[in-house]
Amino acid sequence: MLKFIVGLKGAGKTKEIVAMANTACETSNGSVVFIEKGNKLMHEVDHHVRLVDTEEYDIQDAPCLYGLVAGMYASNHDITHIFIDSALKICKNDLAMLEILAEKLNDMSEKYGITIVATNSIAKEDLPVSTQKYV
Repeated sequence: MLKFIVGLKGAGKTKEIVAMANTACETSNGSVVFIEKGNKLMHEVDHHVRLVDTEEYDIQDAPCLYGLVAGMYASNHDITHIFIDSALKICKNDLAMLEILAEKLNDMSEKYGITIVATNSIAKEDLPVSTQKYV
């Protein structure tokens, strides 16, 4: 399952996704991963969650972000949840690439039975129509 949490800046998206990650950590029988741009949430996310800073690995667009997610799962099939904060920002606010990323992440989540949740700083009505089903 792929789920997008959307809203404009200050809408509480990050707080919601951090709470979801921490809850998943408590209930998961596997690994939980949290991907963010920077490391500002290191004190907010439970220390059992694998926190990954995209800047540390030079992840700067949608293909790189998908490669990171796929590579992480390829190396650890125990991953049950992947949380991505500010996915659109990581994708350089490229809505066309976000659309492609969403389809690939959804396919991956369905194929392997993992939950992927991503925040995007955008109003739902401004998302490409094909991605609005994930909100």
